[in-house]
Amino acid sequence: MHRHTFEGWFASEDDFQSQLGRGLVACPVCNDTAVVKQLSAPRLNLGAAQPPATSNAPQGLQLANSEQAVQATWLQMMRRVMAGTEDVGERFAEVARQMHYGETQERGIRGRTSPEEAEALLEEGIPVLPLLLPDVLKEPLQ
Repeated sequence: MHRHTFEGWFASEDDFQSQLGRGLVACPVCNDTAVVKQLSAPRLNLGAAQPPATSNAPQGLQLANSEQAVQATWLQMMRRVMAGTEDVGERFAEVARQMHYGETQERGIRGRTSPEEAEALLEEGIPVLPLLLPDVLKEPLQ
């Protein structure tokens, strides 16, 4: 278990358990379906906003919040990569070479290739950066 955290909304506990049992609930970071529900409480706005107090939270909670901030930043960066690049799929190495040798217009691309092919691209002087993109980022997020 990677201890990634994320929020999800379900009509009921039964709905959550049903989706979990069918493998429909997955971590947006690593796509792991071994999800554990944490305790939560609804937020009720019962008065004026209070100024944020200095954090007296236990160090473990502060660390969890820090991990969540890193995770959120990583997801935001990956969404930018997805929005600013074209998915060329299995043709990644071919298209990267075409751009490198001036056979086609340069643009941001992403796709899939083998580690050996990525190494060959690097040896040719073609910059590549392997990224592990969770499947959930390939779909619209709410």
